[in-house]
Amino acid sequence: MSEGSLEAPVRHPIAWQDPDFYDEEKLDAELRRVFDICHGCRRCFNLCDSFPRLFDLIDASETEELDSVDSKDFKPVVDACTLCDMCFMTKCPYVPPHEFNLDFPHLMLRYRAVEHARGMTGFMERQLTETDRNGKLARIAPAIANWASDEKNRLTRPVMEKVTGVHRDAALPKFHGKTLTARAKSDRLEVNKDAPAYGRKAVIYATCFVNYNNPEIGEAARRVLAHNGVETEIVYPGCCGMPQLEQGDLARVAGNAGTVAGELKPWIDKGYDVIALVPSCALMLKFEWPLIVAGDDNVTALSAATSDVTEYIVDVAKKEGLADGLKPLDGGVAVHLACHARAQNMGAKAAELMRLVPEGDVAVIERCSGHGGSWGVMKNNFETALKVGKTTARNVAKSGKQYVASECPLAGTHIMQGIDRLDGDKPEIELASHPVMLFARAYGLAD
Repeated sequence: MSEGSLEAPVRHPIAWQDPDFYDEEKLDAELRRVFDICHGCRRCFNLCDSFPRLFDLIDASETEELDSVDSKDFKPVVDACTLCDMCFMTKCPYVPPHEFNLDFPHLMLRYRAVEHARGMTGFMERQLTETDRNGKLARIAPAIANWASDEKNRLTRPVMEKVTGVHRDAALPKFHGKTLTARAKSDRLEVNKDAPAYGRKAVIYATCFVNYNNPEIGEAARRVLAHNGVETEIVYPGCCGMPQLEQGDLARVAGNAGTVAGELKPWIDKGYDVIALVPSCALMLKFEWPLIVAGDDNVTALSAATSDVTEYIVDVAKKEGLADGLKPLDGGVAVHLACHARAQNMGAKAAELMRLVPEGDVAVIERCSGHGGSWGVMKNNFETALKVGKTTARNVAKSGKQYVASECPLAGTHIMQGIDRLDGDKPEIELASHPVMLFARAYGLAD
């Protein structure tokens, strides 16, 4: 047995349909095996809050070892995991193919799957994850929905906090009356036939967030791609299931995977690439779905065909070259590399994208924002999320750049909230919802 591993990490399929997966005694034994290894290593102490909670729990026990820790006290450790995958991808020396076979995030997922199977997922928690339904309802009267959810609204947000558990100060995404799919139908773009990449075809998976909450990201991507000769179609069969994954509802995720992959496969057969606009969704399509519905031919084909939007544009630049027209962005850009972009193991594509802009003045921020998807907005987590992301907020503030952009739009908003809470004078810095929006601006294709 070797100490640590220099080999690339390997992930095993998630055996969520095996009855042993839900056996609580076997789960507890695996938790104790893994937690004991983590206790002896402690390399992940500075990632998310799961590891400090685990180590403090053990250190405060009678023997200062795991044997004197009650299993019921494991839950706060599990609840603090955001499934960001950074421990698995960048820190842990004992991931497969190492003999210890340690996959901390997927073990936390198993714990939540057991909780979900026991009916322990709260009613309101489930409602918050119904992104498609919520988006469709909010688009009927987006002004009212956005007024009610604004963190400055001291009338509605305390009530929302009490009912839903969402912290009253957490910034929430806005809704739009016209979705990305609707905008694409009414706004047919002319493809630049003189671009070096002319002839490429891509279907853009809109994602629930971009479709309902920030269609400007999708519009910017479409314009950049059309200017670079790429024919695009917007397709949105439904959510990727990341919100349900966070709650351990693996059957629901598998159902979503089947539906979305089934609708996108004919496009792949026609020679279209697939582009995901949000890194969490790209991660699901590329890596999580093949582990949850292993052997599904549609999912396998989709995984191989999918690129993150920043990854795709950088690939165009490297293989064919970009169309003319890029101009400098005054003031420079602080680029935050989102955890789910890093977990795709594709490299720092957002930073590469911004360096393609002439005179590109780029500061790379490769630290956790603390947001963690829906985790960071909850009442029990919001202050911890700001604490975890404080270094990132400070580094962005100290960068001296005019713009900040994260591949994860929610992370970008959270970083700005962190900057607002820093001591001293606050820099004037403009948040761009996604690096592709700044790239479109550099082309003169967006405001």
